[in-house]
Formats: sequence, C-alpha cells, structure tokens
Amino acid sequence: MAELDGVRALIVTANTGVEHDELVTPRDRLRERGAMVTHAAPKAERVSTYRHDLEPAESVEPDLGLDEVQVGDFDVLVLPGGTVNADKLRMDDRAVALAKDFAAAGKPIAAICHGPWLLAEADLIEGKTLTSYPSLRTDLANAGGTWVDEPAVRSGEGDWTLITSRNPRDLDDFVYAITRELTAA
Repeated sequence: MAELDGVRALIVTANTGVEHDELVTPRDRLRERGAMVTHAAPKAERVSTYRHDLEPAESVEPDLGLDEVQVGDFDVLVLPGGTVNADKLRMDDRAVALAKDFAAAGKPIAAICHGPWLLAEADLIEGKTLTSYPSLRTDLANAGGTWVDEPAVRSGEGDWTLITSRNPRDLDDFVYAITRELTAA
C-alpha cells in the first residue's frame, strides 16, 4: 500500500508562466506515493510552463477549470511558482477565494517559490513562518509573516498548516514535507 493512498491533492496554476519543475515534480512524486492529484487552472486549457521564468518548456493539460473545483474534494492545496504564474493567480478572485477556503477548512496549503504571493493576496500570511523565492521576502514580511531562508518550512500556527519552499532546488524537501504532513494527519 502506498503511503498516500486515498489522499486527494489539488495543484493550482495559472494558464501561463508556471515554473515547469514546480508543477510536474510534485504532481508526479505525489502520484508515485499513491495520491490522487488533480491539476486545475483558471481555464481548462493547456498550461504553458517555463524554466527560470524565461525558457519555454512543455505545455500541460489541466484536469479542471477553477470553476469546477470543490474544496471538500481535496485534502491539500499545492501552489507552484513561476513569477508570471503567481502574479496571475493573485489577481484571480477564484484562486484567492480557493486559498481562503482551504485555510478556513483547516486543510494544508503548500507553496513554493513565488507561490506564496497568492497567500499574501488572500491575507493568509499573518502569524506564519515561511520561506519563498528571496525576492518575496519583503512582501511576505509586510503581510505579517516571518520569512526564513530554509529549504522547506512547516508552519502550524493557527487553524491550518502552511508548507513552503524556496525554489526548484528544494523540490525534494518540498515533496517530503507535503508527504510527511499528509501521512501524519
């Protein structure tokens, strides 16, 4: 029996500007561990991924549009980075509401690189300890968080758990932290 059998993970991205490895690696590794992983985007259309924000990578077909997502169908929300991806998501009212709904339901949220921008927009950072791509440090501190420079950070303050990582080099730690959180629950 796989360690995440029965776990339902939701990965949310914009339709463009997604950091390729931050989408594909958690998706594939969580599936390898037995989780059912669903990828949703604002439009149920191909998602353009990039490496280092500038180098085009493959296009990925999402499973759902954001309008089709029901928080009760999932156990964890995963937010990949990519500067453009995160900026678009934080301006999408549906994505902001979804993050708020996950937190209100007490479900864990995992965000890597620029992913925490969405959480700042959703007013979910205050009182949390977290990490991100270094350029977000001031934004996250201004949103009430305590920023640390570590590969993966678990913040259980409040009624929900936040897991964050800095960049694609931290993906092993990021996926491990998600797995550990979900197997402990």
